[in-house]
This record gives sequence, C-alpha cells and structure tokens, in this order.
Amino acid sequence: MSGRVVAIRGAITIPEDTSDAIRHGTAELLAEVLERNGLGADDLISIVFTATDDLRADFPAVAAREMGLGAVPLLCTREIPVVGALGMCVRVMIHCTVPHRADVRHVYLRDARQLRTDLPE
Repeated sequence: MSGRVVAIRGAITIPEDTSDAIRHGTAELLAEVLERNGLGADDLISIVFTATDDLRADFPAVAAREMGLGAVPLLCTREIPVVGALGMCVRVMIHCTVPHRADVRHVYLRDARQLRTDLPE
C-alpha cells in the first residue's frame, strides 16, 4: 500500500426496489468511482454502503462482490430516515489509497447529484 489513505464518497438513485435495479445501480456507481479515481481492487481498503429505507430487495454489497471486489471488506447499513431526504438512494464511502498528490473525485449520479451540487460532474 503506497500513497495516502482517503475516503471517497458517492451516491446514486435507484429507479425501483428490485434486486436487479439495486445491483445494476450500485455497480454503475462503483465503476464510475473507480474509473474517475484511477483505482483498482488493490487500492481498496474497505467499502461502506448505505441504502434508504425504501430499498429492501438486495444488499448493495452484492454488486461489489459480482464485480470481483469480494476480497475487500464490505458493509451495508441503513441511511438515517430524515424527513424530506432523497429516497431510493444508495450511498457509498470507499476507503482507499491514492498517490500522494492525486485529486479525489467524489461521484454523485442520477438524482443523487442534488446531494452535492458543489462538485463538478
């Protein structure tokens, strides 16, 4: 492990509460975070997923395992159910190593863009 340890955040909205939709959306989010940050499996330390209460059909971590990230410690938990908060949303926090001078790019897709309008696309 070389470089510095960082946490990269991201989120995506899921169109429906089905296993396929949760897995596809989570895989899309993870692939985009990995690509934008130039990360491979060896750079990953752990991944924490949250899902809103309206997503119950599957665990977001299943998508990570299906992508070949099964050796990375994965954890799923519930997002705090704040009144008026964005629903149908999977969030992720990836702990990883990046080169010392690398910029970190957080990724917010679909309707989850509204969570971080301060970030460039």
